[in-house]
Amino acid sequence: MSKNILIKNNSILIVGGTGFIGSHIVKEALIRGLQVAVISKNHKPLSDRLKGVEYLCVDISQKDKLHNELKDKQFQYVVNLGGYVNHSNYSSGGDKVFDVHFNGAKNLINFLNKDVLKSFIQIGSSDEYGINSAPQNENQREAPISPYSFAKTATTQFLQMLYRTEQFPVVILRPFLVYGPGQGMDRFIPQVINGCIEGKEFPTSEGLQLRDFCFISDFVDSIFSSIGNTQAFGEVINIASGEPISIKEVVMKIQRIVDSGSPQFGNSSYRKGENMKLYANIKKAKTLLNWQPKISLEDGLKKTIKVIRNISDER
Repeated sequence: MSKNILIKNNSILIVGGTGFIGSHIVKEALIRGLQVAVISKNHKPLSDRLKGVEYLCVDISQKDKLHNELKDKQFQYVVNLGGYVNHSNYSSGGDKVFDVHFNGAKNLINFLNKDVLKSFIQIGSSDEYGINSAPQNENQREAPISPYSFAKTATTQFLQMLYRTEQFPVVILRPFLVYGPGQGMDRFIPQVINGCIEGKEFPTSEGLQLRDFCFISDFVDSIFSSIGNTQAFGEVINIASGEPISIKEVVMKIQRIVDSGSPQFGNSSYRKGENMKLYANIKKAKTLLNWQPKISLEDGLKKTIKVIRNISDER
């Protein structure tokens, strides 16, 4: 990744900085010489904390507690990964999902010191596109199909309104499927890798969905290409490989690299309402951010498999 010397020594707040993507951003921010603070909902064990990082434990949807944490702090840059992926219906916990994502972002905006804030990077979701036709592009109207994707969409609209009316320095990145070392074992690619390493039979859907996978280092690079990028303020920008591949092909590719495992295609159902063709047009990222992915899916999978295999061997 290219290093941007212009942001060195400034302070950055990474909301959700102990999660998969957040942890990678924290490490890169330290390499770039930034003063790093992290917000997470749960306490990070002392043994897992990185030197030079300030850890704040607070639920961003809890207004008063968040205000107490932020009232005396100043950050030039904020990256908001707050919340969690959850595709529940509204009646099955969706209200809480909306609260964390939308009200959490709104609380952050309310309590940040905007006199010193130079850039706010909001991490959206490809799920905001819903059933839009592929390749999805940023000019399509969002069509959310869950409280999670609706909350992401509402937050996008809210932040763009703030940019139009108050010149709030926001860039909204809309990642497709980010993967790589350190991702939770409950996610698609780690699950398949683990099943193959263990030589198991494991259920998958028929796998005809077309998807777009982005390796973690490429996604982190897009974030640092966005910070302080005034050309991108107020914009929604897809971050992805731009290359569609079927879920079945991904599973078979993993199986071939690992040389083990027995996926049972068709033994899992498709998610209700899911778009069978969800892959990105990334022209805008190339133009506004001067960004494009560097890691192929093959190389990214090999890097991820190596890490998961090492973890498996240590058990």
